[in-house]
Amino acid sequence: MAIREPSATTPLLADDRRNSADSDRLADSEDDALRGRASSNRSGPAWVFRLREVLLFAWALLATAGVLIMAVWMSHKSQTDFEKPTGKRNLIFMVSDGMGPASLSMTRSFRQYTEGLEHGDTLTLDKHFWGSSRTRSSSSLITDSAAGATAFSCAQKSYNGAISMLPDHTPCGTVLEAAKKAGYMTGLVVTTDITDATPACFSSHVDVRTQNDEIALQQVGDGALERVVDLMFGGGRCHFLPNTTHGSCRADDIDVVRIAKEKYGWTYTDNRAGFDDLGEGRLEVPLPMLGLFASTDVPFELDRRNMNDVYPSLSEMATTALKALEKATQDSEQGFFLMIEGSRIDHAGHYNDPAAQVHEVLEYDKTFQAVLDFLDESKTEGVLVATSDHETGGLSVAKQTRPDYPEYLWYPGVLANASSTSEHLAIKLYQHISSTPKNGTSQNDLKAYINDELVKTGLGVHDATDPELAEIVSNPEKAQDLLAKIISQRAQIGWSSHGHSAVDVNIYSSGGSGTDAIRGNVENTEVGGFLRDYIGVDVDAVTKELKEKYQRRSKTAASKLAAAAEPNNSEDHWAAHEDMVMRQMDSN
Repeated sequence: MAIREPSATTPLLADDRRNSADSDRLADSEDDALRGRASSNRSGPAWVFRLREVLLFAWALLATAGVLIMAVWMSHKSQTDFEKPTGKRNLIFMVSDGMGPASLSMTRSFRQYTEGLEHGDTLTLDKHFWGSSRTRSSSSLITDSAAGATAFSCAQKSYNGAISMLPDHTPCGTVLEAAKKAGYMTGLVVTTDITDATPACFSSHVDVRTQNDEIALQQVGDGALERVVDLMFGGGRCHFLPNTTHGSCRADDIDVVRIAKEKYGWTYTDNRAGFDDLGEGRLEVPLPMLGLFASTDVPFELDRRNMNDVYPSLSEMATTALKALEKATQDSEQGFFLMIEGSRIDHAGHYNDPAAQVHEVLEYDKTFQAVLDFLDESKTEGVLVATSDHETGGLSVAKQTRPDYPEYLWYPGVLANASSTSEHLAIKLYQHISSTPKNGTSQNDLKAYINDELVKTGLGVHDATDPELAEIVSNPEKAQDLLAKIISQRAQIGWSSHGHSAVDVNIYSSGGSGTDAIRGNVENTEVGGFLRDYIGVDVDAVTKELKEKYQRRSKTAASKLAAAAEPNNSEDHWAAHEDMVMRQMDSN
């Protein structure tokens, strides 16, 4: 290969310099390109090109921001806007009071263990997971059931203890009340006292959740809006009976059952036989229907199943209510709104009793499936939405039981051995002590009774230590907590509290029109907003009506109280009751 020699007239480094200059320009151009700058090999003043660069950058920035804003807006719109159904429809809202995500994990593993299932076999709830809900109230990062249920019923935040009352202590209309005014049939099914926070928030308005006596009156119709509920199943009979009657827990002698039947047309039953006469809803159920099957709460499912001839289950009550409301609306242009609460999941959390809780969650899961089956079979469009008001107990499906590094184990078999809850066993102990003559039983005899009849037979625990038994003997009033601790320790289940926690809770749904609005992580008030929007009711109009009536009643109360001070003034029973209500409102 011939090598070209440089001519005599060409400087030795000329080509190198030219090539070097070209290389430098090329490198600068590539560097500009890599850095997103225009090439410097151009003509014109420098400021023109700098201005162009600034304008191009600003345009790119604005375009990117515009795309992001549009994406967020479209996502929000798709979640919050939906074409509301225009035809007849039913809405079932389920509340798993106190059930957090850990409750599902514990119950799922328990079911797999007890039924010999593979790890992939899940609960019905797992198959309908939809999202999660943030639970804080207006007064605390940790809500109670009252504020939590007010978020569902009114779609507004309020303070802990509020029963569909706002932070300014004025009433807010509920989705159930608005549904009734719009022509829907309405119902409440619970396993706790029907005057407890969650059902109360859909059907009454008081400042403090402990005003159960007043809640009972409003629920049957003796309130500002008169009767708004067509069917109520649950416990809490003691709040409906006058204090002159055995089994009453009212502070007054008002007979709410009599008021319900005589003034507002309720049909009433208080026992299993009366419930069975309803034929699981296949027969014509006379509405309005009030079924109060327990003096206070329906027993935990683990205990109730041994008293099935006395108390109906949650799934039985829910199925009967669904069919009764469907029959009642078969010739109507509107459907029904039904709230179903697995109430005692919460109590199991408060008691830190894992055996009680898994059976409550399983019964709730069974009820969820029953509602799905109803929707599948119904000719009317319908949606099921379910969530919790909060988590209770700070449950952890793990517990470090010794100082060294913990085992990665928990034992569902320990829970499977239990045949009774700690609540039932504690009551049994109280009855045993009260029926035993004083000084008639030694501490050793009592310890033997606790070990044999309660711990071994009830909890299924056969290795209780002497210090554990001695603590129960010394503190029988703490028996429930101590018995629950025994079973939790052996199952290696942990609890951080006997109260509520701030953990987000799960949302479940059957799916359907508009349910994307509550997908993902949402505020609990957004769940309430969906309930209102799905059936297309005017909650604001109910709120306005309530506020006007409460203002008028407060003024009337003042005048009646003044008249009551005059001599020879006599009032009948109903007027006396109204005065009591008015005085209560004034004090609020």
